[in-house]
Amino acid sequence: MRKLFAGASAAAALFAGSAARAAQPVDWQTSFQPAATDIMRQVTWFEHYTLWFIGPITLLVLVLLAYCIVKFRASANPVPSRTSHNTLIEVIWTVGPVIVLLFLAVPSFQLLTAQYTPTEEAKLTVKATGNQWNWDYEYQVEQPLSFNSAILDDADRADAGKEDRAIYPRLLAVDHELVVPVNTMTRVLVTASDVIHAFAMPSFGIKTDAVPGRINEVWFKAEKEGLYYGQCSELCGKDHAFMPIAIRVVSDKQYETWLAAARTDLGGANKALMAEVDGTNKVAAAGN
Repeated sequence: MRKLFAGASAAAALFAGSAARAAQPVDWQTSFQPAATDIMRQVTWFEHYTLWFIGPITLLVLVLLAYCIVKFRASANPVPSRTSHNTLIEVIWTVGPVIVLLFLAVPSFQLLTAQYTPTEEAKLTVKATGNQWNWDYEYQVEQPLSFNSAILDDADRADAGKEDRAIYPRLLAVDHELVVPVNTMTRVLVTASDVIHAFAMPSFGIKTDAVPGRINEVWFKAEKEGLYYGQCSELCGKDHAFMPIAIRVVSDKQYETWLAAARTDLGGANKALMAEVDGTNKVAAAGN
């Protein structure tokens, strides 16, 4: 229990302050990562909503099971009843589940429709190609930008300026993050070059398979700046556990500056962006 509270405290500290906001797994986590999109908020709401059905149903089944064990045990009921039908019970256990399923189906279908129906046209399109075991990103803009994103080796942390494991955690940090502007509808075209992978970002509420020879589409509109982590969610080979996804959400100005610089010097553009973001976070922290 002490570890649970410690993990909760660490998570609260990690997510305090919108400027320094990020989403990643934390120790002893029992719920979803903080939502960074409207879709993820709907997913979180639906999860809480279904628990109001799951909890009572589980308790009811447990109580009925205990009642049957005690009431109809051999020692207390040596002559079992020969009743084979009870109209009222059969109506209840038929109509009851139908009503419950209707209450679950309606919001479920609404959420499913929302996940595949963008509320506006995408302003930015990025193609994500899964490889064993890294990602290729291609910005489909006027002057295209392409680069590879792979897990960050511990030996490269110092050179990349990513030694802070609270921000750049082991097995989730990458050498080059996908950078997108905040409050911008972003379309991600997902495919693969070898085997089936999966592009998943929990805090955005998106997940889709990356299939060779096929393009799947997901979209998101990140509402909070920060660094968000996901992983390949399809068993894709021996290094499946070492195929993270990192998306850095920044302001429009920071994104435009980074995009212009990244075409000629990706590493330098990333370091400049990191320095600006860290400076902004320090100012915000001082203001609090």
